[in-house]
Amino acid sequence: MNQDNGNPSLLRLTWPIFAEQSLHVLTGVVDTLMVSQISDQAVAGIGSAWQIIFLFMMCFNVLAVGASIVCTHHLGQADRAGALRMAVGAISTNLWLGFGFSLVLAWAAPTLLRWVQLPPALMAYGLPFLRWMGGTLFLESMNYALAAVLRAHGHTRSVMWVMLAQNIVNGALTACFVFGWLGAPQLGATGVALATVFSRLLACLALWILARHDIGLHWRPANLLRIPAADLKRLLSYGLPAVGENLGWFSAFMFVTAMTARMGATALSTQTYVLQVASLSMLFSISVGLGNEILVGRLVGAGQFERAHQMCLQHMKLGLVWTTAIAALMALLGPWLLAHFTQDEAILSQGTDLIRLGLLLEPGRSFNLIMINALRAAGDTRFPVKAGILSQWGVMAFGAWLLGTWAGWGLPGVWSAFIADEWLRGLVMLRRWRRQHWLEHARTAQIQARGATL
Repeated sequence: MNQDNGNPSLLRLTWPIFAEQSLHVLTGVVDTLMVSQISDQAVAGIGSAWQIIFLFMMCFNVLAVGASIVCTHHLGQADRAGALRMAVGAISTNLWLGFGFSLVLAWAAPTLLRWVQLPPALMAYGLPFLRWMGGTLFLESMNYALAAVLRAHGHTRSVMWVMLAQNIVNGALTACFVFGWLGAPQLGATGVALATVFSRLLACLALWILARHDIGLHWRPANLLRIPAADLKRLLSYGLPAVGENLGWFSAFMFVTAMTARMGATALSTQTYVLQVASLSMLFSISVGLGNEILVGRLVGAGQFERAHQMCLQHMKLGLVWTTAIAALMALLGPWLLAHFTQDEAILSQGTDLIRLGLLLEPGRSFNLIMINALRAAGDTRFPVKAGILSQWGVMAFGAWLLGTWAGWGLPGVWSAFIADEWLRGLVMLRRWRRQHWLEHARTAQIQARGATL
């Protein structure tokens, strides 16, 4: 799709999102490498705290997803004022959530860490980290909403540059507080948390400036007390199903991981390393899906349903080609990449085979994500959740047990279940898209956006 009617091309939207997503992953990798220099116990303690933080952060994504889609509907109608009003509502609601979660995590940190079975000996690492990170979680709540709003307006590169700057600041400060560089005190786990909090604060300020300068967003504290119920309902109608689908996948994946752990330490290590190596193509699939979601949402808002229908199918084909090319590159580089993580011959051998299976898995994932995000952008939010959870548990989780454990195929059986799940969901979503069952939902979404403007 060329840049016309004010809509950017898929590539122009996708590559900054891909860079941003990659930087998110890089932050965790760099922090883990630095913390590992303190001790393995520090890695375990901070890792347990991160699990708790991640679950709370998923709630912020509810309104971020809703804001992104609803804003694109208004922008498709050239209603910038309506898009900004929805953005203000999303930011205000996310900020309330952020303040609430910050209080809970700062106050109940010891209890929460005990719930995840953190040994008392590791509390010295997990507790200060969770209190600092959790107590300032409201910063991340604003970052989620602001980034989603900027992306919906097409400013994906701005978000990418902010994320790059945040990574640089976080990495530099973490190194100073962990290793004592530049005369800084060595603060251990607390230092890692402080570095992340400070970099989040800078990112938040930068995103506020960009939102005000680039899209004319004006937010005041009084907006916290004036969140229209109708606007909140629209935001949640898109965000809640999206997060429900993600939770369904996450729970099924955790079930599969627990099953892999019972296959032995070698199998679990192999799965962990392969997923890290495959993250590049995985993140690309996510980025193409998000870029397509923005463009479909704008066309739905403009009432150009047939154009949205054809464009999504074109993007699906492009995504398949691009992702297959990246998966092929990963298959060629697999042994070399794995060798940077381990020298264990068993892991290298089986891991290489799994990476090569990515030639089937990653195109299916891209296919699936593009179609699901398109349906969501068109207002068809409930069907992907229902079909997704059925497939995630009925095909991925059950199939992984059936092939990996019962049939004795091990990890290749688990990967076969992953492949079947992604392709089945993709084909089901494609069938729904081709038959245009989403049209009724798209018309409703357009009417809602128009009605909210009047």
